[in-house]
Amino acid sequence: MKKWIKFTSSILLGVTLIGSFATPVKADTKSEIAQAENIERENRATQARIKILDQKIAALKKQLGIATGKHVVESASRSKLASLNYSGQDVVMVNKNKPSFSASQMSLSRGAWQKYGELDYLNRVTPANAMLNNRLMPSARRENLYINPTGWHNKRIASGWLYNRCHLIGYQLTGQNNNIRNLMTGTRQLNDPGMLRYENEVAAYLRSSSKHYVRYRVSPIFKGNELLARGVQMEAWSVGSNAIKFNVYIFNVQDGVKLNYQTGTSRVY
Repeated sequence: MKKWIKFTSSILLGVTLIGSFATPVKADTKSEIAQAENIERENRATQARIKILDQKIAALKKQLGIATGKHVVESASRSKLASLNYSGQDVVMVNKNKPSFSASQMSLSRGAWQKYGELDYLNRVTPANAMLNNRLMPSARRENLYINPTGWHNKRIASGWLYNRCHLIGYQLTGQNNNIRNLMTGTRQLNDPGMLRYENEVAAYLRSSSKHYVRYRVSPIFKGNELLARGVQMEAWSVGSNAIKFNVYIFNVQDGVKLNYQTGTSRVY
């Protein structure tokens, strides 16, 4: 009996000692732990969303590569674009696909902005520039277009309407719609898939983060005093990275149709 009492006393003494060394968890410490766990959950959710967006961007880039790979010819200088002849290849890389923005033109000192050139002496559009960010992107549904740019002689062909009112800077990027300084007469082939595949790549990148900025310029290329552009030059470069980087010229053509660039009239063949 004495041994049992002694053994029991030892156990009670051990429990007492352990209890004396245990530090109770304070309420504020529990709160900090809970906050840390919440932050960790939010970080995991954010990483999952970023992963999904990265996958979408990668898919768009792959699609862009497939769409343009068969149609890109050797790089050309900007001064020669108006004189290039279309031979079944829609896209020409300009300056080896490197945009011609200077360091100052890539500056974020002004934040996000957009600027549209004045119409020239023939009322033709001139280059449109922007520093794109997702805060410029519209949330409203686009209204119908009603402005008729120079060379607008539209008609139906087998595939639908020959011409579109093409935005220099796509509506999805800045929300500019019936802006006469942002619209040109372009074939369906130029507008979609031509310009749209590049616009979609830029839009996906902008939507993926509010910290993403893209310097952007679209220049209509006219020859002489023609009213219908021969094509458009599109330049884009993401600030601080090469995630978005291209300098291309896209022909304003429609397969199966002969265009009169002087007036915008056309003949199906």
